[in-house]
Amino acid sequence: MLLFCPHCSNMLTVTRVSYTDPDTSAHGRNRFECRTCPYSYQLEKRYYERKTFKRKEVDDILGGKGAWDNVDKTQVQCPSDTCDSTMAYFYQLQIRSADEPMTSFFKCCDCGKMWRE
Repeated sequence: MLLFCPHCSNMLTVTRVSYTDPDTSAHGRNRFECRTCPYSYQLEKRYYERKTFKRKEVDDILGGKGAWDNVDKTQVQCPSDTCDSTMAYFYQLQIRSADEPMTSFFKCCDCGKMWRE
């Protein structure tokens, strides 16, 4: 939390009131003090502010739930032993460096098995 001086608009710092200060009732207390002008504000009670931060939602890099919406079909054999389907949905994604080929992700139209090449 930052507070600023009402006179010169510089940042206030928290300092302890020194024993040489003419105000004897404030000895040993904390105060907000400006480093460029003589402004100071004595703290009478605890001064804090609690701030909770909202966590950022992480995106699924492979598309998440909507990854298989509006994808094309191709003729490829399903690798599952129990499925004889020859049609699968597919999409391609560049997950390696640019000099490597794109990775193809497949999903069987019948059994739903997913694999990649």
